[in-house]
Amino acid sequence: MLAENTLVKEAYAALENAILYYRGQPVGTVAARDPEAAALNYDQCFVRDFVSSGLFFLMQGKPEIVRNFLMEVLRLQSREPQLECFQPGQGLFPASFKVVEREGEEYLTADFGEQAIAQVAPIDSCFWWLILLRAYVKATGDLKLAHRPDFQHGIHLILQLCLEARFDMFPTLLVPDGSFMIDRRMGVYGYPLEIQALFYAALRAARELLLPSGFGSTYLQAIETRLSHLTYHVRKYYWLDLKRLNEIYRYKGDEFGALAVNRFNVYSDTIPPWSIEWLMGKGGYLAGNLGPGQIDFRFFGLGNLMAIIASLATASQAQAIMALLEQRWQELVGYMPMKICFPAVEGQDWRTITGSDPKNIPWSYHNGGNWPVLLWLLTAAALKTGKVELAHRALAIAEQRLLDDQWPEYYDDRNGRLIGKEARKYQTWTIAAFLVTKALLANPEYIALISFDEESFNEESNATACSV
Repeated sequence: MLAENTLVKEAYAALENAILYYRGQPVGTVAARDPEAAALNYDQCFVRDFVSSGLFFLMQGKPEIVRNFLMEVLRLQSREPQLECFQPGQGLFPASFKVVEREGEEYLTADFGEQAIAQVAPIDSCFWWLILLRAYVKATGDLKLAHRPDFQHGIHLILQLCLEARFDMFPTLLVPDGSFMIDRRMGVYGYPLEIQALFYAALRAARELLLPSGFGSTYLQAIETRLSHLTYHVRKYYWLDLKRLNEIYRYKGDEFGALAVNRFNVYSDTIPPWSIEWLMGKGGYLAGNLGPGQIDFRFFGLGNLMAIIASLATASQAQAIMALLEQRWQELVGYMPMKICFPAVEGQDWRTITGSDPKNIPWSYHNGGNWPVLLWLLTAAALKTGKVELAHRALAIAEQRLLDDQWPEYYDDRNGRLIGKEARKYQTWTIAAFLVTKALLANPEYIALISFDEESFNEESNATACSV
């Protein structure tokens, strides 16, 4: 059990206060309960936001709310094939849901992105749902829930959405800007690392949960093939360290055919000067995005941490990412763990990439802000790589500020010294991330709920496939 100090008690009370009830049953947690700000959509339960709360409830032996959440969100999944452009595609999960009352009866209503700033449907919701379903099964042993026909059908629809009809031939997943945690324009359209890491984890979760009968057999075969190619692709082509930068620096453009070294036709002049100075020693990381003619050299926190936790990164790459985190601690962690993205885009780049977004000004919000929710992912990655001292160091920083600052959504400034300009207070996933971190450090075996073991794949066959 967690130490019963004041900070933990306050956090636990705030989390309990955020629980959302539907017809008398707990089904999730609202995004925030800031008494000084308009609720807007923060009074809804966001699928991605609930994951940290759900993990803590599982760690506390309180799976009922997680089970209810999994079932209700599944019922909200888009099930009908759609040709209408304004309707969610079959298999999509909502970004969020809320309880509404009509004629004395309660109903759940879902938002598939219609109410979002840019009206973009979230692709990450279905991945987080699968990851949490696996965590629930591991915590409770209740495999019967995942094997229910409705759950199996829901998983099939997710896989159909992600594995079947495509416009491209990469093993990575093509998505628009705004389709995950970074839900505003930030130049992450294409093949962002965060989606690939979540996609990988979701495929591995589905492989564990699918029954091998009927369509399950077909999807299991497809998962195996896709995992192999996806792993090779990300580990080889997304990886950045000094050795890799030297290779890119000497690239020749406009190469063709199976023997091309510069497979994505990236020009060396696109290497930003900061990245050469930033990488040092044994440090490295996975690039933020990779596509035709493009490498996004920015460091994205959630994608790199999730790549470690899910074992999308190799063991040596995971160590290099943690080494870089330690070397660049002040820039990536600073006064609040940790940066969602580094560096911020500024000047004309900010105007072009974000569309002059006043919320994503440099070193704020998605554009270089510090997000306390990443604390639990940092802790999980530190435990997995044997760098537990980094988790304790990060937690100590968070403990100094979170309660006094009233659990903000995010922090601003190059080093996270300022409470976010538009940050909600009493943000639920900030609170839950702190509690999950405390639980993980007290009981490191909880890492099994979210972690995956490393797998090896046939690199020769993958290299041949990727060259076609």
